[in-house]
Amino acid sequence: MESRHIIAKRVARELKHGDVVNLGIGLPTEVVKYIPEGVAVILQSENGIINMGPPPKPDRHNPRITTAGGGPASVHPGGAFLDSALSFAIIRGGHVSTTVQGAFQVDQEGSLANWKIPGKLTGMGGAMDLVTGARKVIVAMEHCAKDGSPRILKKCTLPLTAKAQVNLIITEKAVLERRTEGLVLTELASGTTLDDVLRSTEAELIIAETLQYDR
Repeated sequence: MESRHIIAKRVARELKHGDVVNLGIGLPTEVVKYIPEGVAVILQSENGIINMGPPPKPDRHNPRITTAGGGPASVHPGGAFLDSALSFAIIRGGHVSTTVQGAFQVDQEGSLANWKIPGKLTGMGGAMDLVTGARKVIVAMEHCAKDGSPRILKKCTLPLTAKAQVNLIITEKAVLERRTEGLVLTELASGTTLDDVLRSTEAELIIAETLQYDR
């Protein structure tokens, strides 16, 4: 299975019944496909949708209903469309239980860089509001950059989206939790070794005593 789908499937297991959940642009939008049966969450899209559904079949796609990234979306019965002011009032008011964000970099302090690469045209979007307004912040990203360099660092080198706001990092290799004592490796993906994760990570990791070796 492609790494992004492995990540999205594992992130979906973190969502709790009744949560209000925001899925960021890119990889996080895949999470909606893997929400476990019997778990009902209310998906909030920063472009103004409450109770967003999964991508519709091509013949059912309404081009005016999209995710924040412009991808096709649907709306569950009882859902609503909001203007930007109300959508961001929900985010800034602490009403989002969990946000799932992609990232360029995360560091061992829980700081996040996901909005700007120098020399490229990128933009903040709603990420800054989301990672400071949501009660739980999950970063969903591939463990290494395309050139093989680590993306989980001692200190982010790119412009920060927010400082010390990330609670959980989920990659195709591992699950890492930011705790008071530091960044804790709690889970290894199937087929991944501890040595592989340590070689692929610049950040200093604490190995959980209850480290899980499969998911």
